[in-house]
Amino acid sequence: MLQFTSQEITRIREKVTNELIEKLIADNFDVLNSETLVPPDARATWNLYYFCPEHGVRLNWDRNSPTTHACPIDNQQFCGEPYDGAWWRWLNTLNSKACYELGLLWQLTQDPKYLSKVKDILLQYAQYYPDYEVHGGIPYNGPGKANAQTLCEANCHLDFARGYDFISDELSDADKHFIEERLLREGAMFLIEHRTDQLHNHEMKINATIGIIGLLLQEKAYLEFALNSKYGLHYQLNKGCLGEGMWFEGSIHYHYYALQALLAYEKVAWNTEYSVSNNPNLKRMLKFPLKLLMTEKHFPRLNDCIAGQEELSHVHIFEFANKLFPNEVFYKALNTIYQTMSRNNLEALLYGDDAYAATEILSCSSIHAPDAGYTLGYESESKNSYLLKHSPYGGEHDHYDRLGLIIVRNGQEILPDLGTTGYGACLHKQYYKTSSTHNTLVVNQANQPPINPIVHMYLEQDSYQFVDTEVNWGTKLAEVDSHTIDEWDTEAYTNVRFRRCILWLGDALIELNTVHNPDSQRLDLTYHARGQHLLNPSWTAVENTLDGPLSIMKNCHERKSIYEQSLVYRIDGQSDYKQTVVTDSCCDFLVGNAPDNPATTDLAYLLVTSRSPVLNTLVLHDLSESGHYQINDTQWQDNSVTFVVTNNEEQVFFQYDFSSCLLIRNVLHS
Repeated sequence: MLQFTSQEITRIREKVTNELIEKLIADNFDVLNSETLVPPDARATWNLYYFCPEHGVRLNWDRNSPTTHACPIDNQQFCGEPYDGAWWRWLNTLNSKACYELGLLWQLTQDPKYLSKVKDILLQYAQYYPDYEVHGGIPYNGPGKANAQTLCEANCHLDFARGYDFISDELSDADKHFIEERLLREGAMFLIEHRTDQLHNHEMKINATIGIIGLLLQEKAYLEFALNSKYGLHYQLNKGCLGEGMWFEGSIHYHYYALQALLAYEKVAWNTEYSVSNNPNLKRMLKFPLKLLMTEKHFPRLNDCIAGQEELSHVHIFEFANKLFPNEVFYKALNTIYQTMSRNNLEALLYGDDAYAATEILSCSSIHAPDAGYTLGYESESKNSYLLKHSPYGGEHDHYDRLGLIIVRNGQEILPDLGTTGYGACLHKQYYKTSSTHNTLVVNQANQPPINPIVHMYLEQDSYQFVDTEVNWGTKLAEVDSHTIDEWDTEAYTNVRFRRCILWLGDALIELNTVHNPDSQRLDLTYHARGQHLLNPSWTAVENTLDGPLSIMKNCHERKSIYEQSLVYRIDGQSDYKQTVVTDSCCDFLVGNAPDNPATTDLAYLLVTSRSPVLNTLVLHDLSESGHYQINDTQWQDNSVTFVVTNNEEQVFFQYDFSSCLLIRNVLHS
């Protein structure tokens, strides 16, 4: 066995609790309490098809119902494809997971029924695997055999291999040869053939799986390919890690998914000459996203992030990370995770520090990361925060929302990033992934083309934080060494420039937005709040005439041709939240409701619409409990803006020069 020495497994047996053993048994109930079922042909497709098309939630999987699938919201039944193929894909996951977890149970308990089940699963897959037809058709993804994409193939083989490692000493030579040649080696060769020449989290998992099989079979060619070839693990780490330590795809979920793959390999390789722990970008990537926490345990749902994946719960990352690189940051991450869950888990048992003692937890803080492309402001007393996204384009899992804004008030997201849902659900590409469903600028209700923003200026003082960013679609579009599909409208955005400055005061946020629109396209400065509009009688009910993602918006009201508008939102569990929008030209204001994530509740949308060749707007987000902030005397000049912020008795004058990037602040009255 490669994963643990005999001394280590003895120590683990001494430490394991009955509760943990019972959990492993319960987690594998369907496999343990059924006859082993393996797809006899290539009928399994993609797990992300297994979502309700209306609510965007995962369907209920039932071991005894391979042809009928129920929505957990309203129990609507779905039959046929793509749901049946996704059901078999889920079964493959349960089987492969059982190989690892029941193989471990065999090592922990020496109960032969677990050994027998893992052996049965592996032998059946080895029987069928060479004859599975190659099939696919998943956007962005290579094909599979047991499944419909190369990533899923790697996921299953990773657990097949680790489970095999746990039981191989108990197998006959004939069974070992059968499994190694017809399943593990066949799988590794398929993955080598279909690994894509790109930076991607998929390639991290594919490399990791090839590497583990290479270690098990003592196949140096597999290890060389997985570690040192172009697009191997070291190449991915060296080229895919940006600046401060963010994975280039810009999704915290996929950041840790890539690391999960790499650490799965490292858990087998770390005491060998094939360890990758000496690559400095590994430690940087483990640490960096922890600086982007916007509440105690939640990351922003940047880019592709299915609801729930934003929670800091990554024991599978940080228990082993702390073993590899013992340090205070990982201890704090674990302490934060264990505020709401028990440490009696598999990762702590296998890799945890026996001397672990709870100390401090992670704390949120302000950060400016110009290379990764995020600026975050945090006020500890109120637990207010914001995040401005000015990151480089990240490819497939990116969303088209440059200079997008997230605001948290009293620890609760009120201007959220929605993330997304299962990729097979229509809401993914038609709604959640679009520019129109982010707090940013939208032109002609079309997706922003990929562009890398620039930061003109960043300033942090005791009483405020200021950042000035810009995107210019008159310049060359961004490229990335990762496959992409053109889902944007280059023509709509041609020569449009969007400059967004954020002035952060802790209990208020002020935006300065300037849009150069030489072709007089339709501009929608878009916001969605997790609350309800409180509208006065000046708003007129209208039909929704929008095209595109927000054509589903309902309860629409508008005010036309105005320069200034205050809006009030009712927020659950908080005092009302207030926005004030001041423009330098007549704009139309449209409000309505469209889905949150999950799509079982609605958000309150605001669109500030103009076709002006130059649009300047100041937006005040009043996060104070009493709603006492006011904006006065806003004056836009050619290259500067002045305004006065009133907060109770205090009046502060601000002037910003866009040419020199000089911010002047004068207290007028306090």
